[in-house]
Amino acid sequence: MSELIEVLTNDGSYSLRSLFFQENFHSLRGALEETKSKFTASSNLQRFKGKSLNVLDICFGLGYNSASLLNELIKQKSYLNLYALEIDKKPLEYSLRNESFLKLWDPKVKRIFNSLNCKDYFEDQFFKCSILWGDARKKIDFIPSSIKFDLIYLDGFSPQKCPQVWTIEFLSKITEKLNSEGYFITYSSSAAVRKTLRNLGLEIFTIKPTFKNRTFWSQGTVAISKFDKYELKANFNFEKLSLMEEEHLLTKASIPYRDQDLNSSKEDIIKRRLDEQLFSNLLSTNQWRERWGMTKLSFKS
Repeated sequence: MSELIEVLTNDGSYSLRSLFFQENFHSLRGALEETKSKFTASSNLQRFKGKSLNVLDICFGLGYNSASLLNELIKQKSYLNLYALEIDKKPLEYSLRNESFLKLWDPKVKRIFNSLNCKDYFEDQFFKCSILWGDARKKIDFIPSSIKFDLIYLDGFSPQKCPQVWTIEFLSKITEKLNSEGYFITYSSSAAVRKTLRNLGLEIFTIKPTFKNRTFWSQGTVAISKFDKYELKANFNFEKLSLMEEEHLLTKASIPYRDQDLNSSKEDIIKRRLDEQLFSNLLSTNQWRERWGMTKLSFKS
């Protein structure tokens, strides 16, 4: 699908950069660090020790999120039914050639990934894994409607680069597949994404950054259908949105991406949103930034 360039991140783990999307797959702080702090830690996997869970990994990419998930579930002897959606095989093929990537995980992860690459499927007594290749907007309909997911990961390119997977219509399809106590997890702190998830009836939480400053105030978003926010524990790595983040949802940045028939191009989706923002009476995002002393590069809207 696109030309990819290898990137060595600051924690020593490898990632890729897409020349097509003009964006890296992971933060330069570290591909492995990002996966663990944003996705694995936010999943609270100890809940499933010795139990079974259903997981949907959208935009599988190099496989870091699924690999880290599998690695932890192997340790705690949990049973997993995994579905992954991905449009491009090249990142997985790269991961299977990269010994540094493979050494991060239990050897079983390599067997699973090899099987997914060759047969789109893996199954043994603990794990049942399937990968569906193609446009996620279409392939999500191939997942049996009876399956409700305990965890849904969305790790696509940023909304401005790949709005197709961040629209109201696609997020609605995703959240319909979330069970009542399931977690939807993404690295994005986009106001458009958060406001859409809230409008779809989910409780929204911010993933705590490892350190806080004006330009690094969140590591992403956790959205849960039924969760008592007063039951948040100190060891959770997510928390209620701050006042600053709540005010972000009152700005033009919160205007959603729309794709009514789930077949629009990137350009059409972005133009539609820009037109809607132009005629909106909501607070401008620049005014919000100025109020909170942030630069234009502080976040992705």
